Amino acid sequence: MEIVAYGVLVDEEPLLREEFDRAFADRHELRCLRLFLDRDTVPTAAGHEVVLSSVNDTLDAGVLRALADGGTRMIAQRSTGYNNIDVTAARELGLTVARVSSYSPYSVAEFAWTLALAVDRRIVRAAQRTREFDFRLDGLMGRDLRGRTAGVVGTGKIGAAFTRIAHGFGMRLLGWDVAENPDCLALGMQYVPRERLFAEADLVSLHVPLLPQTHHLVDAEALDLMKDDAILVNSSRGGLVDTDALLGTLRAGRLSGVGLDVYEEEAGVFFLDKSLEVMTDERLARLMTFSNVLVTSHQAYFTRDAVGQIARTTVANIVDHLAGNTSDNTLVRPQAA
Repeated sequence: MEIVAYGVLVDEEPLLREEFDRAFADRHELRCLRLFLDRDTVPTAAGHEVVLSSVNDTLDAGVLRALADGGTRMIAQRSTGYNNIDVTAARELGLTVARVSSYSPYSVAEFAWTLALAVDRRIVRAAQRTREFDFRLDGLMGRDLRGRTAGVVGTGKIGAAFTRIAHGFGMRLLGWDVAENPDCLALGMQYVPRERLFAEADLVSLHVPLLPQTHHLVDAEALDLMKDDAILVNSSRGGLVDTDALLGTLRAGRLSGVGLDVYEEEAGVFFLDKSLEVMTDERLARLMTFSNVLVTSHQAYFTRDAVGQIARTTVANIVDHLAGNTSDNTLVRPQAA
């Protein structure tokens, strides 16, 4: 049987093939495609029982119906988030859907801190200057984070890892989540209402999933509450931040720095080379004009450790499907289950 994977990155493919070969040897073949799965590309999945999807694939009701009609029975998402999948439609079509429920939380937490420190200490601007042999320090002044307040929005595995690093910096810790994490409490974190967190934090980092209730969690009201010199970091999902509201805040000269590894309209842009094209997304282009904004292309998870774990879990999900089993990674179970 041939299994097809969409949106496979160059550095990801060797790790995915390694795990695939270890599990299946010569019994099954893996076809890795760079293109993303959507309404235009879904015909290429015809005849494949198992499809491996990426976070930037579009798996709406129409695509899922086309997959089911073409013989697909299982979708293995190579990520934790699955807001790109119409789970209700998949259930109605009798498809099995699995995801990677967890992988190295340190990959994302450490990258969130990379963004925070880069914007705080003006690293990008400094590097650009020194490459041109301009060694002035004008406009590069940052500030110590020790003694300041870190606001952690979402204290699951990634948020807790981010909190431990903040504790190492000697920061005061505020948290917001639906449930308190004992590990964060042990570090001295105080759980407070969301409004108080935004108002008091010098650094706000987002680590919650994108759900209907968290969409535009950082809206105009939340941004108005933040300190003028606060730092905002989002390494979770782009839809958590209202981009228009953020642009308005930046135009007003507020916020010391913003680090974004995700963007709410990133599909069709991130993971692709757009350097020879006109950037038609005016909001993304506008974000790039602010010297205190650093945008990266959804790479927080992209370490050998994390991608290796994602590959192993994805292959394990395929093994479960072929054996008729399910696990905690299964989002939609087959009708017979």
